[in-house]
Amino acid sequence: MRTFKLVSLLVLVIALVVIVLQNRAPWQVHFLWLTGHMPGILLLFLTAAAGFVAGVIATLLLQRGSKKNR
Repeated sequence: MRTFKLVSLLVLVIALVVIVLQNRAPWQVHFLWLTGHMPGILLLFLTAAAGFVAGVIATLLLQRGSKKNR
């Protein structure tokens, strides 16, 4: 099972790198009332990093909650 998780993680990381490297053109970004341009590579990296951080926080909170129930 551990090998499967490692291979899956490797495949996802490679796919993310390919997607990020193929999208280098500047994109128009809208956030609330702010509008600007940023390279697609930066936007995709920031989005992936935010998703990773959210997943880590969710995992830690779930683990913490399960320890309280014991």
